[in-house]
Amino acid sequence: MSEESNEKFKIFSLNGNRPLAEKIADVCGVPLGKSTVKQFSDGEISINLEETVRGFDVYLIQSTNEPVNDYYLELLIMIDALKRASAKTINVVLPYYGYARQDRTAKPHEPITAKLIANLLSDAGATRVLTLDLHTVQVQGFFDIPVDNLFTMPLFAHYYRRRGMVGDDYVVVSPKNSGVQRARSLAEYLDTAIAIVDVAEEGNPESGYVIGDVEGRCCIMVDDILNTGEVFSNASKTLKKAGAKEVVACASHGLLSPPAKENLDAADIKDICITDSVLTSPERHPEKLSIISCAELMGEGVKRIHENESVSPLFTMEPKDYE
Repeated sequence: MSEESNEKFKIFSLNGNRPLAEKIADVCGVPLGKSTVKQFSDGEISINLEETVRGFDVYLIQSTNEPVNDYYLELLIMIDALKRASAKTINVVLPYYGYARQDRTAKPHEPITAKLIANLLSDAGATRVLTLDLHTVQVQGFFDIPVDNLFTMPLFAHYYRRRGMVGDDYVVVSPKNSGVQRARSLAEYLDTAIAIVDVAEEGNPESGYVIGDVEGRCCIMVDDILNTGEVFSNASKTLKKAGAKEVVACASHGLLSPPAKENLDAADIKDICITDSVLTSPERHPEKLSIISCAELMGEGVKRIHENESVSPLFTMEPKDYE
């Protein structure tokens, strides 16, 4: 970023994923801003800005994984602090948007919490949101401020291409019928066919069956959120029954909630790839885990927003294109 662009530009991080925030700041060529976040004995969160932000475009990085409620409250309080300190713009960078799965009323009388979070962010004073692989792209419509939703499929395409995993010997698989568009996107990058694992009876993974031809091929399962690992574990069994040669998997956000490690270590999955959008302790990592960084992608997004350049090229740009 040019010296002139840096003059009124600051990046701050909260506690959700500071290692990723440091990488994004390095990509942008600026240090992280100084602030303190602490909790009182009763659990109240206290935030103090330790440098001026008056007239600055501020980019605030926070992943809202576990403990999601604490991290969202940190974010809302920090936005309020920046607004009261006269920041020119407050751009919220959410590598992982917690509550995005609650985007509709699946049963009567349920809340649409993803919409509530969108309201809270804009009401607190956020002027823009940059996020990564929303659970559904329609969540962007819940906001009345600009939202840029970047995609991880180019990152995974680069990961698999470097391993020669392209062409007819491979098939990209959606481990559930709601993820077909994501599978189709990755398949286009890798020049492969797609398949879908569907379950005939809800709650009975043994009833799963494969739509598509996987016999004798390596299957690349793809999903947006890897939580307890049950979806990948059950889908890998179904693919093996259908004659798959081997199974690998990737997911945009590795929440790895217990018992994910146990489920995935027991599953017949050769490699599991996630991004560093979510920070989890090594004790929760399965043995076959690979982590690729989304820092360059998100850092490039921050730079383009700040310099009033188009973000849309990043929707399809692989890492080799902006390294």
